[in-house]
Amino acid sequence: MAYVLIFSRLFPFSHRLRGTSICLLSLFLSFLCYCALFPGGAVMQKSGDPTPSCLQADGAKRRLQKSPSCLFPPDARKSSAADEAPQADLRRSAAGRTGRENTPSPPMSHLKFGNKKLPNAIIVGVKKGGTRAVLEFIRIHPDVRAAGTETHFFDRNYDRGLEWYRGLMPRTLESQITMEKTPSYFVTKETPHRISAMSQETKLIVVVRDPVTRAISDYTQTLSKTPDLPSFQDLAFRNQSLGIVDVSWNAIRIGLYALHLENWLRHFPLAQIHFVSGERLITDPAGELARVQDFLGLKRIVTDKHFYFNRTKGFPCLKKPESSGSPRCLGKSKGRTHVQIDRDAIEQLRDFYRPYNVKFYEMFVPLEIPADQIADFLTKGRDSGE
Repeated sequence: MAYVLIFSRLFPFSHRLRGTSICLLSLFLSFLCYCALFPGGAVMQKSGDPTPSCLQADGAKRRLQKSPSCLFPPDARKSSAADEAPQADLRRSAAGRTGRENTPSPPMSHLKFGNKKLPNAIIVGVKKGGTRAVLEFIRIHPDVRAAGTETHFFDRNYDRGLEWYRGLMPRTLESQITMEKTPSYFVTKETPHRISAMSQETKLIVVVRDPVTRAISDYTQTLSKTPDLPSFQDLAFRNQSLGIVDVSWNAIRIGLYALHLENWLRHFPLAQIHFVSGERLITDPAGELARVQDFLGLKRIVTDKHFYFNRTKGFPCLKKPESSGSPRCLGKSKGRTHVQIDRDAIEQLRDFYRPYNVKFYEMFVPLEIPADQIADFLTKGRDSGE
């Protein structure tokens, strides 16, 4: 009506117009004003459509493109809205809980997954003794969590600090044991002191094997990676005709179990070290794992029902869990066929290792531990002179 009054003032003859004409004229003037205020023909969205319309003519393009809702296609906007909806619900729910409670809730990670702790037990050796098998077998126990890879903290990464080491561990509950395995620890001089400095309560597991067989296995693995490696005899002996063994070769030095154990006993009591027989781990994995579980203070859950013998690999494998379609065997590098070594060289090495094996056995006499509970090769060495 304001337009009609203005029009009547400007055009005196307007009193002659009928009421209908005046209404039409008023609508026409309103349209002209609308076009002046909203140039470019922007299309208004329907009130029932929750998504802002992005249809515009050229004149309105600059203004509408500034809206975030017009920067993405309709499908992307729908997806974004759908993703934000549950997040908004969570925020509202969290706000409601905050209003109802006076104290903050503990982090969800602590409630669901536990904490990262320094290990309670460590498999410290020996290389090519069966350490990976022991770790894979014991970690199926529900009360055991283990780091998946060798950390090499106490021999190569010690300067990174304990918090870095803790960060490599899996999250565990208070009732669970944290474990890791790095076989080179057993032969590294500084490692016993460093582990003791971390915790004198740490339980240690050592997997031992006939040192001659272990050396051949070690050489076989290295040869698979370095085909141009010298022969086993060239590396093992300084002078084979005289039977002089080269103890500087790492594959030979690792098998001097008694010397390495002396270093560990300066920092840990023998009762805190458990020895697994690498030979019996193949023939009776359930029996060896039973003793490991006893040593760790765990209920005997890993039993013979978990294993079957893989004749192709010549090694025990874990039976497939209900959630898996196939059994779990160790990798291709486990159970590989050893290179053939001259029989005379093997006998020379057995003669070399015999006094060290006897000394290793005698270390267990005060604990009244039968030799056959430590390693089969110790019993063979005493009874048959091999």
